[in-house]
Order: sequence, then structure tokens, then C-alpha cells
Amino acid sequence: MRRKLVAGNWKMHGLRAQLPEVEAIAAAAAAAPAVDVALCVPFTLIHPAAQVAGGLPIGAQDLHEADQGAHTGCISAPMLVEEGATLTIVGHSERRGDQHETSHDAYMKAAAAHRHGLGVILCCGELEAERAAGRAERIVQSQIEKSLPDDADPSWLTLAYEPRWAIGTGKTPTPDEIASMHAILRAKLRMMIGEAKADGMRILYGGSGAGGNAAHILALDNVDGALVGGASLTAEKFIPIIEGAASVS
Repeated sequence: MRRKLVAGNWKMHGLRAQLPEVEAIAAAAAAAPAVDVALCVPFTLIHPAAQVAGGLPIGAQDLHEADQGAHTGCISAPMLVEEGATLTIVGHSERRGDQHETSHDAYMKAAAAHRHGLGVILCCGELEAERAAGRAERIVQSQIEKSLPDDADPSWLTLAYEPRWAIGTGKTPTPDEIASMHAILRAKLRMMIGEAKADGMRILYGGSGAGGNAAHILALDNVDGALVGGASLTAEKFIPIIEGAASVS
């Protein structure tokens, strides 16, 4: 049985004043040993967060595909490792949309992270217009085809389905829509990397997650956890999601 993973994405939030929230979330994670919990914080907070997080994995939200070079403002995998990160998100919908990153960019970034021992949460998801046009399945499958690393393995890679129209909007797909897309993703993984690896890989749901709906969503077939945005910024909002995952683990 795949262990549930609840990963928080703080996005462009978080100063040192918020470190007590990291400590409180770490304590809650320790109290829920059946669930894996991680926090992906801004680069400036990785080192201080890692210092107070105990056994809670601290991750990044992005990285550059190169290890070093003339890439002003970018962060490399070796830099993340040195600061104490153990994982990173790649291909997030906000990177794809706001920074116009492609699935190939996500592929290269995932490979760079893996070269340096970082775990990877690889994101995919469709726009609202794409879903309305009946293209959601094709869009997400195409993203996986183009972004899944050649040596994809559940020991270091996690997939996250985040319908882009549900990010930060309060909108949530129906349980049937979530379960259907996760089943499609599982089938696609089986075709690409084989049944054994595909069945061991976690597929997270991301998009307007909250304590009130966490247990219901996380109990769905092929939903192995959650990638949580705004609700992960405080222990008060994030802990109920961790507890929801524990209740169905």
C-alpha cells in the first residue's frame, strides 16, 4: 500500500517570522507516523526551516536544469542540497503559466534534481478551457509523455495532478473527476514505466485543498496524498489535512 504524502507549497510566502509554523507542522507530522509530510518553502527559507524542522523534509519549489552558469537569478540543485533541501517541485502550473515553462523544461529540471539526490514532485494539469473542450485527458497525458524522466522511479519521483483552474480559486473538481484523472494517470504510467514502478508511484491531488475536504479526497482510488498551497502556510490550516490523510491511511 502506498503511503500518503501531504506536501505543502508555500509559494512566495514565508519569512523567518514564520518559522514557528514550520516547527508546529513538524510536530504534527511526527504525531502522524503513518503519513509522510513535507514543506516546500522559498529558497531564502530553506536553510532556516531545515534547522528547526527536525525530521520534516524541507524542499524547494523550482530549480534550474544546469548545475551552474550564467543564469541570473536562478537556483541550481547543488545549491538546494547545500541549503538543506531534500526535494523540489517541478512543472508547477504557476511556473508553466506565469513563466511559460514547458513540459520539456520540467523533464530537464527533474533530471537535474535527481542527479543530485533530490526527490521530485512533478506536476501536471489542464486549463479550464481545455477541460471544457473535452481535452483534459489528452493534455495531461501529453504532459506526462514529455516531462517524465527516463529513469522515473517511485523511490524519488512523485506525480501531482493539479487542475490549473482549481489552483487558488476555491474551485474543486468533483470526486468522480479527480478519481477518473488519477486512474488515467496511473494507466499512463503503467504504459511508460511498467506496472511495478507505476503501481508504486504516488499521485497527489493539488488544487484548493483544505481540512474540510481532505479525508474525502484522499480516500479516493489512486489519490495518494495532496499538494497543498495556501492551506499549508499555517499549522492551524495544514494540520487538519495531515489528520485527514492519517484517517484514511
